[in-house]
Parts: sequence; structure tokens; C-alpha cells
Amino acid sequence: MGDSREEPDRWMVAAAMSSILSYENLVHAVSGAVGSMTAMTVFYPLDTARLRLQVDEERKSRSTPAVLMEIMKEEGLLAPYRGWFPVISSLCCSNFVYFYTFNSLKSIWIKGNVPTTSKDLTIGFIAGVVNVLLTTPLWVVNTRLKLQGAKFRNDDIRPTTYTGIADAFQKILQQEGVLALWNGTLPSLLLVFNPAIQFMFYEGLKRQLLRQQAELTSFQVFVIGAIAKAIATTVTYPLQTVQSVLRFGREKLNPEKRTLGSLFSVIHLLRQRIRRLGFLGLYKGLEAKLLQTVLTAALMFLVYEKLSTMTFRLMGLKGH
Repeated sequence: MGDSREEPDRWMVAAAMSSILSYENLVHAVSGAVGSMTAMTVFYPLDTARLRLQVDEERKSRSTPAVLMEIMKEEGLLAPYRGWFPVISSLCCSNFVYFYTFNSLKSIWIKGNVPTTSKDLTIGFIAGVVNVLLTTPLWVVNTRLKLQGAKFRNDDIRPTTYTGIADAFQKILQQEGVLALWNGTLPSLLLVFNPAIQFMFYEGLKRQLLRQQAELTSFQVFVIGAIAKAIATTVTYPLQTVQSVLRFGREKLNPEKRTLGSLFSVIHLLRQRIRRLGFLGLYKGLEAKLLQTVLTAALMFLVYEKLSTMTFRLMGLKGH
């Protein structure tokens, strides 16, 4: 009797593992990682401008072109690409984890059922949590490296002297402790709604279009990717600013030695920013962020869709 009861359970576990460890999920993950790396490389200077506007509150220039001109004038022509390698490395790992988790959950949960926006949002949220917990240390390091050597207007910012990714990991562990690698985790966990909202709108718009045609055009993929990211970014931008500041790890933000990334720090930073810059200060750098993330996400989805479709066709497989 015991064996007969255990047999269906074993079969279900085997089926679930087969869905998770499938070639299709690997194709989605690799395509998502390649798409994100391609898009970020193209639009990287916009991300540099966005990060400076978020972290350096004393910077007077508010438009993206003005900030980029200042950076190139003061720090050299290649300065907008400072920290490119650690960012691309983190992005590759992060998107691989996200796309793999998202498509694995999708294959298990939605298999044989009608996909809905609420299911897309839930799957996106879970994939985001897994991604944040696994990849936050990479993003902490790449934020530090990207801002290293930058000329700030804000005197509160402490300079860093890391020689690379490994050195940054080592020094953060030695000087600040292991928990410093997870600085900004709370706002990051709150921000999993960003990709969740993005994928919910993207998948929803994609389904609507596919009801009328067999395949999406490159232009359609680009546009719905841009729309989905614009909505997600605008909704969650104040938390993204807090996340950037916490990852950078400025000492004066933590006068009572509370753990950076705690709920107190998030609320404190939001209130501090409103006090200094007004309510609109929460959206300082939004223009640069929208320009960068919308274009990056649109190009990322385009490369992802085309690469995954081409791979599935070459291998004679049907992507889900």
C-alpha cells in the first residue's frame, strides 16, 4: 500500500523536475541574459547618468545630456562606460536567474491552464525574490565599482579604492562584514514588483496581439517591451533611488549603526530626500532612468524573442 501511494508522488516530483531542468528553460535563460547584456551595452551611458543623479544629490544638472557632458568633460570620454564589466557580469547572472526561474514556474504552474495577468504577476514576483536573494552581492559590488573615481558634488560620499570585482568583495567583507553585501536588499525585495509588473504587462500585451496574428513583428516586441518597462519604472522609481543609495553604502546615512537596508533606512532615506529636494526629489533622475530602462528593456525583449525563437526553430522545439 505504501508503495502505491508513493508512486504518484514520485511521478509528480519527477515531472516537476523535468519541467524545471528542461532545455527550453535554458534557452529562455540564455536568450534573456544575452538580450540584457546587448541592450545594456548599447545604452550604458544613460545608466551612468541615472546613477549619478540618484546618488549625488548636490549635482545641479538635471538633464541626461548635461550630466553626460559634465562626466566626459571632468572624467574623460570613456567615463560614461566606467564599471561596464561588473555591471554586465551582474546583469548576465541576474537575468539568467530571473528568466530561468520565471519560465520554470510558468511551465509548472500554467501547463495545460489558461495564463492570466494575475498568474504572470505572481510568477514574476517569485522569480524576482529568488533573483534578489541570489544576486544582490553582485549588484552591491558593481554599484561601488561604477561610482569609483567619480567626481561628486556631495561631500558626504566616501571614496573607494577597489582594484576589481574580487578585491571589492574581499574589502567589503573585511571592512563592513558579510551583511554589507546584501545592503539594499529590502528595497530590492520591494522592487521585485518592477520586473513582475513589467512581465505582467509584457505577457498580457503579447497575448492580446497573438490572438490576432501568428507571430509578433520586431517593432511590436520593441513597443510592448517599452510600454511595460515604462509603467513598471514610473511606479517603483522612488524605491530604486533608495536602493542605489543603500548599495553605495554612505556612512552618514547610518549614524546609529543600524543595518543598512532595514525598513528604518528605507523610510529615513525617503523622508530625507523629500525634506531636501521636495516630493519631486523622489523622482530625480527619472528622465535618465526612463530613457535608459525603457530603451534597454525594449531592445532586451527584442533580442530575447528573436534569439529564443531562432534557437527553438533550429532545434525543432516549441518554446512556451
